[in-house]
Amino acid sequence: MAKKHEKRLIRYNDKLFSCTTSIAMELIGGKWKSVILVYLIDGKKRYNELRKLISTITERTLSLQLKQLEKDGLISRKVYALKPPLKVEYALTPFGESLAAVLTSLAEWGMTVANDKGEFINQ
Repeated sequence: MAKKHEKRLIRYNDKLFSCTTSIAMELIGGKWKSVILVYLIDGKKRYNELRKLISTITERTLSLQLKQLEKDGLISRKVYALKPPLKVEYALTPFGESLAAVLTSLAEWGMTVANDKGEFINQ
């Protein structure tokens, strides 16, 4: 089914976009955002859990991406500070959960590509 494309501008978060795909990529694009979101689909995670799951991300990048995802309303950050050590958990918000089907499909497609054209290296 062909989709009719209209020439228009869309304002979202005080930015102008020419299409809705651009808005989606603004929120989840880049190398790490969707990866972080995929790991949060099955439940909340602490910072160090995410760091271990995404072994090739730097601490600085993880921290910056988490802050951006929280700012965009895709994840929540909950701090437990009643007793040391400080505990911080990240979880998908309902807005973030609305991406679960898309992210799962993307991850499944990536698995197909990895199986067909890639090589798994066990560490």
